[in-house]
Amino acid sequence: MNLTLKVWRQKNASDKGDFKTYKISGISADMSFLEMLDVLNEDLSDKGEDPVHFDHDCREGICGMCSLYINGQPHGPNQTTTCQLHMRSFKDGDTITIEPWRARAFPIVKDLVVDRSAFDRIIQSGGYVSVNTGGVPDANEIPIPKVIADEAFDSATCIACGACVAACKNASAMLFVSAKISQLALLPQGKVEKRGRAEKMVAQMDAEGFGACTNTGACSAECPKEIKQSNIARMNREYFTASVSTEKV
Repeated sequence: MNLTLKVWRQKNASDKGDFKTYKISGISADMSFLEMLDVLNEDLSDKGEDPVHFDHDCREGICGMCSLYINGQPHGPNQTTTCQLHMRSFKDGDTITIEPWRARAFPIVKDLVVDRSAFDRIIQSGGYVSVNTGGVPDANEIPIPKVIADEAFDSATCIACGACVAACKNASAMLFVSAKISQLALLPQGKVEKRGRAEKMVAQMDAEGFGACTNTGACSAECPKEIKQSNIARMNREYFTASVSTEKV
């Protein structure tokens, strides 16, 4: 495959940045998108040019690091992570536009790399269980209906990649935050702190500069782990219940 790549290049958060065009050839349809970028960077290095900086780690669709905006979609044309996107999704001669996440809360570090530590601070504000819930019992000793356990597990599959933020025209992080609230609020161990947790995490989300929910559903449509919007409804219920409650943890 012969391709034309329009790649966003930016030295740092304060640099203006612009698109650079690169021609690349000999790309196999079986390559992953990141492997294609590896080939590009090898070519740039051979020419003595600065390689394109992009985030990656596991390359197995687990870590959520591979945050690229490809042809106007988070992670590209398929509802998957960028590392699991293969070049067979494109055609010979295609022009592919590659950008970083665009959100005030995700400042650009360099090129396609953004700082997503805002997510970490949201988790640090309340996305954990800190109270004493007793000893560690066998799993079967705490009866949890399967439908609840499945829902909590589905929420916990969020990999914090930030595709929901990139897809939202308001750069909202509500799908991510609601998934992290839901995975704990649904289970017995997390119920003790659920009211304070919702207030703290939503407050931190707002402080980071994320926008409000648009109710368009773009976040769940682009989420590689198919996190449900019902989590947002649950987060709102938890938050409003906490706001009128006199019992806080």
